Amino acid sequence: MIRTDALDQLPVRTALPALRDALRRHGAAVLCAPPGTGKTTLVPLVLAGLVGDGPARRVVVAEPRRIAARAAARRMAWLLGERVGGSVGFTVRGERVVGAHARVEVVTTGVLLQRLQRDQELGGVDVVVLDECHERHLDADTVAAFLMDVRAALRPELRLVAASATTDAQGWARLLDDAPVVEAAAVTHPLEVVWAPPTRPVRPPHGMRVDPALLTHVASVVRRALAERSGDVLCFLPGVGEIARVAGQLGALDGVEVLQVHGRAPAAVQDAVLSGGQGRRVVLATAVAESSLTVPGVRVVVDSGLAREPRTDHARGLSALTTVRASQAAGRQRAGRAGREAPGAVYRCWAEAEDGQLPRFPAPEIKVADLAAFALQAACWGDPDASGLALLDPPPGGAMAAAREVLSAIGAVDPATGRVTERGVRMSRLGLHPRLARALLDGAELIGARRAAELVALLSEEPPREYGDDLVAAWHAARRGGDAYGARWQKETRRLTAALTGRATEGRGGGAVGGPGGPSGPGGPVGSEEHDAGVVVALAFPERVARARGAGAFLMASGTAAEVGAGSPLHGATWLAVAVADRPVGSARARVRLGAPVDEDTARRTAAALYTEGEEVVWAGGDVVARQVERLGAVELAVRPLRRPDAALVRAALLDGLRQEGAGRLLRWTADAEVLRQRLAFLHGRLGAPWPSMADDALHARVAEWLEPELSKARKRADLARVDAGQALRRLLPWATGDAARLDELAPERIEVPSGSRVRVDYANPEQPVLAVKLQEMFGLAQTPRIADDVPLLVHLLSPAGRPAAVTADLASFWRDGYRGVRAELRGRYPKHPWPEDPATAKPTRRTNRAAGGRG
Repeated sequence: MIRTDALDQLPVRTALPALRDALRRHGAAVLCAPPGTGKTTLVPLVLAGLVGDGPARRVVVAEPRRIAARAAARRMAWLLGERVGGSVGFTVRGERVVGAHARVEVVTTGVLLQRLQRDQELGGVDVVVLDECHERHLDADTVAAFLMDVRAALRPELRLVAASATTDAQGWARLLDDAPVVEAAAVTHPLEVVWAPPTRPVRPPHGMRVDPALLTHVASVVRRALAERSGDVLCFLPGVGEIARVAGQLGALDGVEVLQVHGRAPAAVQDAVLSGGQGRRVVLATAVAESSLTVPGVRVVVDSGLAREPRTDHARGLSALTTVRASQAAGRQRAGRAGREAPGAVYRCWAEAEDGQLPRFPAPEIKVADLAAFALQAACWGDPDASGLALLDPPPGGAMAAAREVLSAIGAVDPATGRVTERGVRMSRLGLHPRLARALLDGAELIGARRAAELVALLSEEPPREYGDDLVAAWHAARRGGDAYGARWQKETRRLTAALTGRATEGRGGGAVGGPGGPSGPGGPVGSEEHDAGVVVALAFPERVARARGAGAFLMASGTAAEVGAGSPLHGATWLAVAVADRPVGSARARVRLGAPVDEDTARRTAAALYTEGEEVVWAGGDVVARQVERLGAVELAVRPLRRPDAALVRAALLDGLRQEGAGRLLRWTADAEVLRQRLAFLHGRLGAPWPSMADDALHARVAEWLEPELSKARKRADLARVDAGQALRRLLPWATGDAARLDELAPERIEVPSGSRVRVDYANPEQPVLAVKLQEMFGLAQTPRIADDVPLLVHLLSPAGRPAAVTADLASFWRDGYRGVRAELRGRYPKHPWPEDPATAKPTRRTNRAAGGRG
């Protein structure tokens, strides 16, 4: 019997006429309805004709998470007074409960993506509802783009609803060809915001790490909320590990049940959370409870302010979830959970002043995630570069290029055209990341379907940390079962084994790596669990095969340094295949979270695409190093000295040395050569072209003009040290224009002063060359000497002892105003030297009074 009373209480019912009208006129609509209004449950039932007087239709509802898909199906079946599998069913990866006459099917976006690839017309489906599209998961964005193609080219009658829990719906409306936006108002209850920041500073999140001090604070806020408020408490935390830690700190609360809800929680626990309880409860949840699920009885929300988002470090070859500050939109979603059924409160574990600095919305996955799976889906769809897909945000070019490299390396796409291969189509239908699909298909041929499926199932959902970092030990723990992870692992293993039926036998495969009873290696005998685990990981992540560097340190083929914990069973491995790694705060090395030992032969075979062999001539350690090198990516396998390296490679290495260290350090610079470089730098700064720049980068750019043929003849640093830099620099003088002949005129090396001395000009500061000369030698010179047509020299007038007595760029002014003071100060100190009252008419001299035959 249909529960009419419950259906009548859902606020979205008031928006149903407008939604029906939008779909009738436009074929698509954006439904904007806050959590708890019934958009996930009532709307599909009405569109399917199961509630109300509408025509019978088949509706597919796409949810971003498995837990939400199951919960939505159960809720709709309950509203109809049925069990799941009748009018309403669900399909998630590895589980399908759909009856023959089902009118509503709830699926994950990943399942819908697979279905579209197999049947682009979605035969028999009348309406697709994309729920929680505001969360911007990559699968949801991809499904929406594919559905727009289907509507445009194949089935214009297919109706499409994008359901969002926020008011930021205009982007989706534009994407759906300016579809109407239908808004449903929620029955709102008063919501009090309590700002509860930590009393002491906490470290910001980094990678997967959350400061334990923050988790301790969150636990204390939960206790405070229990003491100050009535009703159940829903606490948002970023991940499973943090939920477990806070649960441990809460301990046994008197009369309060502590429950944990996340994607990995057992179905019984999820059901208990979603069905309500008799006593008071604290529900510790990840973001799955933000908008997709309704947790009854909640009156208080405690928000840690953290979330997990995917990130990809293409340079390090590492992809993982990372902890970030939750967006303002997520904060509103979480807070709204407290006011669904009655007045409530939200305790925010940060300062009110920080709230405005948070990002407005979560980062779209397409902007930050690994795009290999997306690129494969696009290639299978017939649009390898995704340029023709209707996407809210285009995929970043660099991430798409990296994805295509991965797909080419595993044979999923043609390297020349980017089009999907037959192998790539098969990979796309396995419901795995392309790397894991490659490991499953190739691993089944090498180690048997069952073992390949078991190991890939371990890699598709990272085992709990308590399983350890050794993949073989984690394999044993999963086999023992007894926990929720083990149950999910067994189900995924069965699914993957079934997917391989007819493609690989349970017996061991051919000899690409070897058959049973083969030689042993650091990864275990061929055919052993140790060997097989290493093979599968290396097939999935060939750039993460790593060679030991001693003391638990490794270098991956990608060039990333990595290390294992001191007590790890992986510590003594010679070679390692790394499945999961992250980088701790302040560390230059990645930390291995999960891996398996391999032997060198396995590493070479699985990462064969990274193998290179050739001459390597580089500038290293201050000189040319010439070697014959075999490499597996960044890992050196064998090195031999190269006696007769290619001259072009040597020249390139010497050029690199000049770039790194500068010509000033590698060539022979006499005093005259240094002065010439300074003079030319002065002329370039004052007059510009055709006088050449003397900066290191400019000299490096024109090295062929001034350092040949010496550079091409050189073989090592010592050869460069014999090159006369001054002679080489003269090749850069503007001989062709005739200006070179004016070098001594424009930037003279020496200036003749009134005494007859030829004094060197100091060009060390190209902005202001200096003439340092004894004061008595300048008597009678009224004007400051000038160079480069009209640049006055900065004259340092020296005492008889050679110490600066005055500095001037205006000699006439000095004789008139400054000389009298200098004369008064120095006359008594140097009585043997002339100090005339009128220096402008006095005779310049290099001598004392006695030598000159007079007195001053």
